[in-house]
Amino acid sequence: MQGAKVAVAMLLSCWVLAGAALAQNKAVKIGVLDDMSGLYADNTGPGDVLSVKLAIADFSGSVLGKPIEMVSADFQNKADVGVGIAKRWYDDENVDLVVGIPNSTVALALVKVAEEKNRIVMPTAAATSELTGKSCGANSIHWIYDTYGQTKTIVNALSKMGGDTWFFITVDYAFGLAVQADATGFIQAAGGKVLGSVKHPLNNPDFSSFLLQAQASKAKGLMLANGGGDIVNGVKQAAEFGLAKQGMRISAPLAQFPDVYSIGLPIAQGLLMSSPFYYDMTPAARAYTDRFTKEMGRPPSFIQAGTYGAVAHYLKAVKAAGTSEAKAVVAQMKTLPINDFMTKDGKVRADGRVIRDMYLMQAKTPAESKGGWDLVKMVATVPGSEAFRPLNEGGCALVANR
Repeated sequence: MQGAKVAVAMLLSCWVLAGAALAQNKAVKIGVLDDMSGLYADNTGPGDVLSVKLAIADFSGSVLGKPIEMVSADFQNKADVGVGIAKRWYDDENVDLVVGIPNSTVALALVKVAEEKNRIVMPTAAATSELTGKSCGANSIHWIYDTYGQTKTIVNALSKMGGDTWFFITVDYAFGLAVQADATGFIQAAGGKVLGSVKHPLNNPDFSSFLLQAQASKAKGLMLANGGGDIVNGVKQAAEFGLAKQGMRISAPLAQFPDVYSIGLPIAQGLLMSSPFYYDMTPAARAYTDRFTKEMGRPPSFIQAGTYGAVAHYLKAVKAAGTSEAKAVVAQMKTLPINDFMTKDGKVRADGRVIRDMYLMQAKTPAESKGGWDLVKMVATVPGSEAFRPLNEGGCALVANR
């Protein structure tokens, strides 16, 4: 008798779980996996969450008659935590799309997970160009930027200014290593040399020993192959050592507007940046910036602006496909053109790389700034066809036979 009761209870439990799963399947669900409180939070995290909310609102909260839902989590800049959260979302919470992911190690792992689960991952914050290279995946779209495009824009500009010797201070994980590898290729192609490099741990407070090595190298250019708070600390401490005053050109390909704001223009002035977005570049960009700023209290970083575009494009593709099934949606994303406040006539290539124009920008002097977030000026436009790696050079298996 007791066994029968247990069996009935188990059966009822299965029905409840199945009913819950079916209820969840009636929604299109987006997961924001991000750094909510660490060194990348200013450029991603809460701002990414807001961007996704705004994109959902612009679809009136539903697509194909289904509500659009969002979940978010802080992966604490730990690879195992990030991968574990995404797997749980895919397996237990019926999440259709994961965005954000400001950690290249996590993003590379999730490319494989998304393919196994037949879900979609769009690493809007991860940078490594390997996401559309040998580690590309059929269910992954690399939406905003990558280490190839960022470093090419910076190295080519500085090489024309006489920057033929370089030193790297590199964060020691997949992202930093990709920045250094891609930049080294462009330096060598321009006839330059790398005189040295040093690796540092993530979220590093003290760059003194690394800056002394850079100073001793006598390199003309110092590249900070890191991001977020590490850029802020590195640039501030380089100023304390007087490296720029000694003639060394300092670059940080992954610097964004919140980083420049944190550094301050008296120190950041002249810093070269590569970006696909500036909040005053068009009336549409200004309008989105005003909308975002009203909620966040400051303009979006280019990652946060791009996260809005990624989710909006995904939802358009769901509508066009008539389903949220991953492969059908990815096919539509690769078919539909990209036109929004940040991108004109963009496209998703076969390898998952989004092709859009990039802009070389420079931090203003205090005298040039009108105050507040008037931080940078546009120096040059790099067409998307030139900014990103040629399709046949990445080694992506999705295009191997093309």
